[in-house]
Amino acid sequence: MTTHNSPTIRPILPADEAEWRRLFRSYREFYTLEESEEVVSNVWGWFMDPTHECQAVVAEVDGEILGFAHHRRISSPYTGTSGIFLDDLFTVPAARGLGIGRALIARLTDMAAAEGRAFVQWMTAEDNHQAQALYNTLAQRTAWVTYEAAPTPL
Repeated sequence: MTTHNSPTIRPILPADEAEWRRLFRSYREFYTLEESEEVVSNVWGWFMDPTHECQAVVAEVDGEILGFAHHRRISSPYTGTSGIFLDDLFTVPAARGLGIGRALIARLTDMAAAEGRAFVQWMTAEDNHQAQALYNTLAQRTAWVTYEAAPTPL
């Protein structure tokens, strides 16, 4: 990839479907998630539903989508504030180091400021050192440990 143009960060559009699907499959592969077109289609449907909590912005350079940030608004009862939670951030491998991830996060922090929100928050895999190198320049790492429980069987 030889482009050095700054990315345009914008909301995802219906016309982005094919490129987004390609990128989202790559994101899922990176995290060694099982291939599932059902999941990909379900998530795309969320982004196309204006009433769904999940939204997406994409990074476009020279007409090509090179990354995305999936996000949603959240409330924090223990602080009495609200923020934006960054669920997924992905940049195509060939574009890493060109400022795409930084620009996507900047868009979310700009949105948080414009909406009067107190924070943008995200998590990443413990072994994702390349992402952490960027995140350490943009945000404070927290001491919180994440847990996930399955729903109670019916």
